[in-house]
Amino acid sequence: MDKLESMQVYVCVVDAHGFARAAEVLGVPRSTVSRVIKTLESWLGIQLLQRTTRKLSVTAEGRRYYEECKRVLADIAAMESSFPGRAAQPKGRFKVGMPQSLARHCIIPMLPEFLQQYPDLEMTLCSSDSVEDIIQQGYDCVIRTGRIDDSTTLVARPLGRFNWVIAASPTWIDRHGRPESLDDLQHHHAVGYLNHRTGRTTDWFFTLDEGDYAVRMQETLIVDDTDAYIQAGIEGLGLIRVASYLIAPYLQSGALVTCVDHLSYDLPLSLVYPQNSYLPPAVRAFYDWCGRALGQQGRQR
Repeated sequence: MDKLESMQVYVCVVDAHGFARAAEVLGVPRSTVSRVIKTLESWLGIQLLQRTTRKLSVTAEGRRYYEECKRVLADIAAMESSFPGRAAQPKGRFKVGMPQSLARHCIIPMLPEFLQQYPDLEMTLCSSDSVEDIIQQGYDCVIRTGRIDDSTTLVARPLGRFNWVIAASPTWIDRHGRPESLDDLQHHHAVGYLNHRTGRTTDWFFTLDEGDYAVRMQETLIVDDTDAYIQAGIEGLGLIRVASYLIAPYLQSGALVTCVDHLSYDLPLSLVYPQNSYLPPAVRAFYDWCGRALGQQGRQR
């Protein structure tokens, strides 16, 4: 039994959620895939997969073996690509996660360029605002906003920075005035954004001379979707606080107007990936492309 090929087959079965789809991806008979998995389980002395007529699920030991296989295969691919004679275009399955708003408004509109540049990549993009376990969920990398805690298992590489912008519709300002200070904010209502992880709406942070300062706004409407949040602001339902990479088109069209311009709170954007001995080629390529793409959008705006 070729161990590396068996590991590749097993990873493909888990990623494809089944033997038939894995056989299709690998271009081999389904019976071959089934035989490889049975041989692998016999050799390891553990059950990797639980099979029923309707569902294929991964056992706890199977999940751990899957993560180790991914790490080993990524290390091998990265090591080989580090030699000029073996360097090649990134290829294979590539799973990346990022916040929904960033994916929808910034990354996806420019993604055709990346996929044309690397046609051998099969990319899975999961857009979510939740904080997933990167390793357990099988991500090659994720884009995260905010400060990243030190970790012995993850690496965070900077992509850039963005700041939060407070805005309101012209109709809101006509009715309630344009807030110019922190004190003014206490006389306004805001649209609340629900954080499902904490179960409460987010505070508004500002950077002052004495450090970060949090403001708890009065809220008359609470939403849990970025597009709904921005639309609520446009409709004059309250002040909103939006990442700078999202708000530029609405400021240019006049649908929103900035408030409290002299105060700011900025955060980094980072690419986060599991710690490996070698940086996988796909992650390296995506990091380089993201830096250029986000920088280009920043210059355009």
